[in-house]
Amino acid sequence: MKKFSILTIVLLLAFSLAACSNSSSGNTASDGKSNNSDGKGDVTLRFATWDTGEALKIEQQIAKKFQEKNPGVKVQVEAYGDGFDQKLAASFGAKNPPDVMYMWNFPAYTESLEPLDKYIEGDSEMDLNDFYQGLFNYSSMNGKIYGMPAGFTTRVVYYNKDLFDKAHIPYPKDGWTWDDFKQIAKKLSDPSQKQYGVGLVPEPDTYDLQGLVWSNGGSYISNDGKKIKGVMNSPETIDALNVLSDLLKDKSAVLVGGKNQQSGDDIFKSGKIAMWETGVWPLQGFKDAKINFGTVEVPSFGGKPTKGVIAASAVSIAKDSKHKDLAYKFVKFYSSAEAIKMRTSDLPVRISVVKQMNMQQDPLLSPFYKMLERSTNTPAFLLNKNWNDINRNLSSAINAIMLGQNPKELLNQAVSDSEKYMK
Repeated sequence: MKKFSILTIVLLLAFSLAACSNSSSGNTASDGKSNNSDGKGDVTLRFATWDTGEALKIEQQIAKKFQEKNPGVKVQVEAYGDGFDQKLAASFGAKNPPDVMYMWNFPAYTESLEPLDKYIEGDSEMDLNDFYQGLFNYSSMNGKIYGMPAGFTTRVVYYNKDLFDKAHIPYPKDGWTWDDFKQIAKKLSDPSQKQYGVGLVPEPDTYDLQGLVWSNGGSYISNDGKKIKGVMNSPETIDALNVLSDLLKDKSAVLVGGKNQQSGDDIFKSGKIAMWETGVWPLQGFKDAKINFGTVEVPSFGGKPTKGVIAASAVSIAKDSKHKDLAYKFVKFYSSAEAIKMRTSDLPVRISVVKQMNMQQDPLLSPFYKMLERSTNTPAFLLNKNWNDINRNLSSAINAIMLGQNPKELLNQAVSDSEKYMK
């Protein structure tokens, strides 16, 4: 009996030490423990992020700054990296989620998140009008705000000035059309030299193509999320997607970034594609590579207004957090001008910060903000709970369109295969 008691105590101590070791293995802003208190009155606030590298270091600096402003609080930054969604889902399932977390997939997590409206409404210092309003389309569900905008990128067209100069073609300007784009791409293509006007990915993310579709008056799904027939396969949607297949058929475009292929970013750097449509992610890399490039708004379909789609992140509070008021205080600080200026890897989400930093006067950055003002549509995945199932059929159709197959037939089939998910 005595041996059993000693063994039990040893095992319990070993388990406790292992648990402590695991809780402190993540990146933290200090040496705080992962429990609610360290026994001296300090409160630990857990903040989960998907970021790594320099972006993670900045978040740790923001956490330290918050601690300085709030004595007795320790912010534990939990870097989940590529396993973000799996780890977050597991923590929600175990009723032990981080207090604050980065968020994008609101349909999947809404029931586990705390609505922020009551905190914002009771906070005279939180001015929602200072945020770009289109961002709230991406962090709201059922008329409630579940996340404060943190970062974003819209999509623009990068163009190689040297290739334009060599061909004596004027640089594209905001307000250009897809007809302009096609003509320029054709002139800048020389397949014999493996040079093309534009690069296209063989299996594009349907999410990224929504701006193109919206710009022609089309959509994947109705605004109320209840209808795809006559919407996903509408003439407007079909014609918009035809733009991509037409560029490939005309040999004005080349497929990039597929299996055993270089990425579009790398091929743009090498000067083998003159135009490349993407977000802000490669901008600094292009600068570092000394590429002579510019950026411009995405083209329009004649007189129709150009529409944009946003890749957005937000910060949210867990419904099961034991420190909701403190969590909101951290979210508020993370959304402040001070913290936003620290986050140099993100495009600022506050209008006042953008003005202070003269970012709209920066010729490389201003198109991102012009496209942001044009990004007022709500993405399909936020409109229907079964979107993942619907999207599998849509994605297969679009991949086949990129291979030159008939868009109308493919989209009709995608609608037919997806109607069962609309009930």
